[in-house]
Amino acid sequence: MRESSNPVMRGVVRDNQPGYAGFGAGMAGAGAAMNQFGQQTDPYAQPAPPTTRQLTIDDVVTKTAMTLGVLTITAIAAYFAIASRDTESAQAAMAMPLMLVGAIGGLVLVLIASFGRKQDNPAIVLAYAALEGLFVGSISFVFGNWAVAGDVSAGALIGQAVLGTFGVFFGMLFVYKIGAIRVTPRFTRMLFAGMIGVLVLMLGNLLLSLFGVSTPLRDGGPIAIIFSLVCIALAAFSFLLDFDAADRLIRAGAPDRAAWGIALGLTVTLVWLYVEILRLLSYFNQD
Repeated sequence: MRESSNPVMRGVVRDNQPGYAGFGAGMAGAGAAMNQFGQQTDPYAQPAPPTTRQLTIDDVVTKTAMTLGVLTITAIAAYFAIASRDTESAQAAMAMPLMLVGAIGGLVLVLIASFGRKQDNPAIVLAYAALEGLFVGSISFVFGNWAVAGDVSAGALIGQAVLGTFGVFFGMLFVYKIGAIRVTPRFTRMLFAGMIGVLVLMLGNLLLSLFGVSTPLRDGGPIAIIFSLVCIALAAFSFLLDFDAADRLIRAGAPDRAAWGIALGLTVTLVWLYVEILRLLSYFNQD
């Protein structure tokens, strides 16, 4: 099975492939052990019912909706909690910690889910959604109120970013369904290489900014606009790999718990896409 460039989706596929421990192999091993100790097998006995259901598209839709629902509620609460402060300094004193807690906490949970093989844990997935809600709500306030010209409505800017995010999502879903772009190993390698390059540039820009070095990567100029467009394109094409991984898991008969991992992987990409679209819109509405 092709691997997604999304580390969460890659882990879900790895842990739910046929033959993986806990998915189909456990019952077979138990039956062999029973026969080894001489117990007779009743040829007329009915097979034991499966302990879990097989994954369906309804499971994916339901779990993804729940995850995005928690993220949205938390983001709205964080946004209006910051907006309720009387002064800009008080708003900044609340927005920055919420943004850091959400970003760092969400990253930690993604790493735990990916490397600890806990992508299918609903508590981790929903906790990630809540933390990312803090990040999304606070960064939406920052971009909508401080990073644009004074006559630009924060609500309009955020609304455009939300519409753009889901427009890209459903557009790529349509592209995948009609097979306009085929998910091939070469396509996967090229996308993965592009994401590695973007990640290196982001980390380099972050390190330079910590030492007070200004770079054109995020200053709103032509290079910053091009970089955001590249990030948006990579996030959009990543959906194709995520859809392909989910489709193959469903056809392979993965257990229904894998829907939580798929929801987590899709949410990670959606948040990245939303932030980049919001950032790009703020560039076009600067003074």
